[in-house]
Amino acid sequence: MMEVGTKAILAKPIQLADQVAKWADEAHTFRQECLELKSKTERLAGLLRQAARAELYERPARRIMDDTEQALDKALSLVAKCRAHGLVKRVFTIIPTTAFKKTTVSLDNSIGDLSWLLRVSSSSSNDDGDDDDVHLGLPPIAQNEPILFFIWMEIAKLHTGNLDTRSDAAATLVSLARDNDRNGKLIIEEDGVGPLLRLLKEGRVEGQDNAAHALGLLGRDPESVEQMVIAGACSVFTKILKEGPMRVQARVAWAVAELAEHHPKCQDVFAQNNVVRLLVGHLAFETVQEHSKYLIPSKVTSIHSAVLASNSNQSNELVNVVGSVDVSEQSQVKHPLGKNGKKNQMHAVIQSTIAARSGNNKTQSNGLVVRHQHQGSLSGANLKGREFEDPDTKAWMKAMAARALWHLAKGNAAICKNITESKALLCFAVLLEKGTEEVKYNSAMALMEISRMAEQDAELRRSAFKPTSTTARAVVDQLLRVVEKAEFDELLVPCIISLGCLSRTFRATETRIIGPLVKLLDEREEVVLKEAAIALTKFACTENYLHLDHSKAIIDAGGAKHIVQLVYFGDQTVQIPALILLCYIAHHVPESEFLAQAEVLPVLEWASKQGFMVQDPIVDSLLPDAKARLELFQSRGGFRGYH
Repeated sequence: MMEVGTKAILAKPIQLADQVAKWADEAHTFRQECLELKSKTERLAGLLRQAARAELYERPARRIMDDTEQALDKALSLVAKCRAHGLVKRVFTIIPTTAFKKTTVSLDNSIGDLSWLLRVSSSSSNDDGDDDDVHLGLPPIAQNEPILFFIWMEIAKLHTGNLDTRSDAAATLVSLARDNDRNGKLIIEEDGVGPLLRLLKEGRVEGQDNAAHALGLLGRDPESVEQMVIAGACSVFTKILKEGPMRVQARVAWAVAELAEHHPKCQDVFAQNNVVRLLVGHLAFETVQEHSKYLIPSKVTSIHSAVLASNSNQSNELVNVVGSVDVSEQSQVKHPLGKNGKKNQMHAVIQSTIAARSGNNKTQSNGLVVRHQHQGSLSGANLKGREFEDPDTKAWMKAMAARALWHLAKGNAAICKNITESKALLCFAVLLEKGTEEVKYNSAMALMEISRMAEQDAELRRSAFKPTSTTARAVVDQLLRVVEKAEFDELLVPCIISLGCLSRTFRATETRIIGPLVKLLDEREEVVLKEAAIALTKFACTENYLHLDHSKAIIDAGGAKHIVQLVYFGDQTVQIPALILLCYIAHHVPESEFLAQAEVLPVLEWASKQGFMVQDPIVDSLLPDAKARLELFQSRGGFRGYH
């Protein structure tokens, strides 16, 4: 609303209006016209003084004051000419007859604009919540841009309306922002973010939901997101994710995903505000503790043994998987269901065993301090009573938490490390199997982004996806389950990509991954063919330490004939990835009789004559050497090679 500094801009228009009225009385020419200007300016002066005592919406007020000042300047110039003394001055002072008409119209417009501004402020402050503001009409200042008028109206309500009025205004801004990007930019420019954030903090559930929805829609480009972050969106989102109603928390998680998607640079700001940790807590609620099959290592025969094993070199992992501690925060542990929830059996046994061994309900294991508290949650969020939420709201909360973590993790190694050091990976594995369709998809996309980062970051790869990790095995199991199912849906492609990105984490004895990926080379969908070829290439490429074992496994799974067909007959988007894969296999296993039977050498010779293929820089670097090695081993007939 209007600040003291802003109200100062009213002083000059009031002085000008008083001066116009005074000089109009002293006019020697055009007296009737001057008296009409006096009447207009006196009315305008009254409105200006009324505005000086009111709480006004700053953005339209400044623009209206600028136009009003210009109109009064013109009026003052006219009456000054009409009060000229002396016959010579009056003769040589020429005033066009249209000047008074134009000035009168300008003053009328200012009167209309000020009247609208005062009425909309009064309407916004009306606690009765009536709809009189609907009949205010379009102010002259908004004639050329009607949408701006509607935005001003709703933001004015957000500034001074009661909670119900503010909720309705936020819902209207949702509709306006959804229509097009320009409306969203106008809402930000006209100071709509601040009152939306206040409504998100102070409103009832409906109003909070509308405010979060509007804020998510506003973050459609980096500049807009930057302005929202500067306005304090991250801290408000954190507050809601920690203690707000679940429905509003889910909407806020969606908004976090929108902002992070459209401006990745805000990822770290969210992380600094503990948003990642809070989202993981929401994801884990009623997820991990319900799937204990993932929590106990296969060689452990009892829960007591699992507790004793926590003192070994794998204690960090077991404690993490069970959900007893968030490693990234080393925070105090609280039961994930709150005091009203049913305690997880393993959690209780672990805590009692720790208490017995330490004697004071506190233990130090591998640098981690574990404490048992009876209320709250590991995430720091207030989960009390959340078990009584309806299933649809719970599922939506998980879906939006997974979506937010997906976009926060994208391309951000620090956040990926934070996520993988918590129990989020295990949650994604469970939800990929048991969640709703939306939860499954968002979980698959989050795993894909984390796997992509692990492919680039060796430290993350070693810590999060080591072969002995129970959590890593659970993740791979679920990714492989989707790939083996081989149904073309929205889960298949991200799971293929994830397995390819994790190719360096598999041991030579882990042969179960290759076969399902090879089978996908016989699919009809081009995107599946392409991603399967790319994933297999990551197993067979020279950068993979086990490239020889993986290349042989691809051949043994019948991959050669499928790859040859894709190079010959596939779509151009598939031909290049298939050819790159074929080059790697030919380079590593040129003596294979299966390659000879599949006539790989003629395929490579044909490919070397295709312009669009050899123009690819990777093909250009691999093809000559692969062809030369095949020629060396397979140019003579009757050789006995690798089967």
